[in-house]
Amino acid sequence: MSNTASLPVRQRVDINPVPMGVALLLIVLGALYLAQAVSARQAALWVVGALLGVALYHAAFGFTSSWRVFIADGRGAGLRAQMIMLAVGVALFFPALSAGTLFGTPVTGLVSPAGTSVVVGAFIFGIGMQLGGGCASGTLYTVGGGSTRMIVTLLAFIAGSVIATAHMPFWTSLPQLKPVSLVKTLGLAPALLLNWIVFAAIAAITVVVEKRRHGRLVNPVHPSKASPWLHGPWPLVAGALALVVLNFATLALSGRPWGVTSAFALWGAKAAAAIGIDTASWTYWSTKANAAALAAPVTHDVTSVMDIGIVLGAMLAAALAGRYAPVWRVPLRSLLAAVVGGLMLGYGARLAYGCNIGAYFSGIVSGSLHGWLWLVAAFVGNVFGTRLRPLFGLEVERVKPSAC
Repeated sequence: MSNTASLPVRQRVDINPVPMGVALLLIVLGALYLAQAVSARQAALWVVGALLGVALYHAAFGFTSSWRVFIADGRGAGLRAQMIMLAVGVALFFPALSAGTLFGTPVTGLVSPAGTSVVVGAFIFGIGMQLGGGCASGTLYTVGGGSTRMIVTLLAFIAGSVIATAHMPFWTSLPQLKPVSLVKTLGLAPALLLNWIVFAAIAAITVVVEKRRHGRLVNPVHPSKASPWLHGPWPLVAGALALVVLNFATLALSGRPWGVTSAFALWGAKAAAAIGIDTASWTYWSTKANAAALAAPVTHDVTSVMDIGIVLGAMLAAALAGRYAPVWRVPLRSLLAAVVGGLMLGYGARLAYGCNIGAYFSGIVSGSLHGWLWLVAAFVGNVFGTRLRPLFGLEVERVKPSAC
């Protein structure tokens, strides 16, 4: 998910009352409006999105930065937190998906084909993560936290997403497997066991690499002692568990796991249609579900509602932490990286049937084979992206080998 370097962890100075008030007001008014205009469930999903924004910001839960510091410096705390998140996630999701219902609501996972488009798309997305400075959820929460550079990334992300929808017939014509659900193919217990073994193996590899690089595990930054849960920062593991619980709430309320980037493609297609481009005639937007989403108001789209909620939740969290202070001057090379990275993020996410949330997190907890293929291809892309960062004047965080 994002670049934690742009959101430094430090002691709280003061609450920022104006952005805090604005964020709270918009969250409350948005929930009331959605409850009246759409449904109580949609209002609840709006609130879940806001809570996701708070959790993402306060835990600085960055998929992008976690992968980068492991690739460049061998520190694996972020990756281990992700493995805990996934391990708890499959324990919650697999039984519900196996049963087909959760609290009386029919539920389905995000299971997509694994093939050429996933490999290419996830690789492109991985590079974009490092140049853009964040993943999908990371872009949203850093925008909400006041990062003006990430607004550029988000706009480019939206543009890349809608461009990719125009090219989808070509990419989906390339070799790919049919959607494979490990839960249905292997059965509940074997699927759980296999996933837990893989998560443990990945966590163990990060421990070995980190100890070889630094002599022992590098201590993560500890939360401040004064009201850490309200003002942050949170421990990484707390953030991971919060994301799992809120993703599970999304499953219960909407019938499917959390996703992010389909909304970006929708926003881009609506914007293109507004200036006269006939996006409705494109193959991608002519399917029943996508055509209905394109024709309906944005407030009826679950992903859009949650995405906007994430931005407002992160704004609230930044204000509570006393760190909501947008900086409008962005170096030119950094701005260029935001544009290039954002375009790659948007294009790659559509090709790969999702991002770090929809394909990686929600894909894996859905038991989808394509989620694992996404992880491998995106990680390779992150290796390339990390090496490209210095060309754009972007930081690659390292600590001295003797640090602890």
